[in-house]
Amino acid sequence: MTADRPRTSINAWRPSIPGVAEVFHAHFTDHAYPAHTHDTWDLMILDDGSVDFALDRRRHGATGTASVLLLPPGVPHDGRTVTASGFRKRVLYLDDSVLPQRLAGRAVDGPVFSDSLLRHRIHQLHASLVHAGDGFEAESRLSFIRERLHFHLDALRFRTPGRAANRLAAMLRELLDSRIQTGISLREAAAILHAHPTHLIRCFHQAYGLPPHTYLTGKRIDQARRLLLDGHRPAEVATTVGFHDQAHLNRHFTRHVGTTPGRYKRASVLPSTTHS
Repeated sequence: MTADRPRTSINAWRPSIPGVAEVFHAHFTDHAYPAHTHDTWDLMILDDGSVDFALDRRRHGATGTASVLLLPPGVPHDGRTVTASGFRKRVLYLDDSVLPQRLAGRAVDGPVFSDSLLRHRIHQLHASLVHAGDGFEAESRLSFIRERLHFHLDALRFRTPGRAANRLAAMLRELLDSRIQTGISLREAAAILHAHPTHLIRCFHQAYGLPPHTYLTGKRIDQARRLLLDGHRPAEVATTVGFHDQAHLNRHFTRHVGTTPGRYKRASVLPSTTHS
């Protein structure tokens, strides 16, 4: 089992607020996320440090507490620390009741907003989410955040995610989404879609920016996170989401999340303090 990096800390939980799929607070001193996608919007603020990331194969950076990062669903991205001190971040994973997925293309070219008002509103929402009895306040603050995000997205030009996407790649993605738990071999996928295996991989990578097996692993990690937050044991989660065993889950989960499933599950409690 891989140990956490020094000074790495994580809190993750699922609040009872419609629209917020997960709250994730983390301090990473040395971590690199592999390319992956989410079904949700990733709304992030930094409390310290810098982060470098690629979205749809274009690199971006954010430093300090002035910026808001919005990563759209279905678009591959990675992330890594820049300095020795790492970075502290607070993330809200928002479902499509907050922002519809049809707006994802607008966020691809401009995922970093310099908006102090939006940043402050997100900070206030995080502060209310750490108190279980402040649900009405949290819903109110989320409403103002949604309004502000729409303001930014409406100002951006539309671009369909995966500009080189074609029908074959989309069909393979649908097939993978339907086989997350059971999995599928490349030979079977190629037979179902009547395509040569190598051509299938090239089409998918060209359309979505990552190979099919990486996409499938990321989807399984997303499902594992939800089950762990619901209280399920890592060994049970591993086989439920399609990994061979707990060791297989541990290896991929640590690469994606920066900690093991067991530590992630134990960290799924409200933090005792909030950021100033």
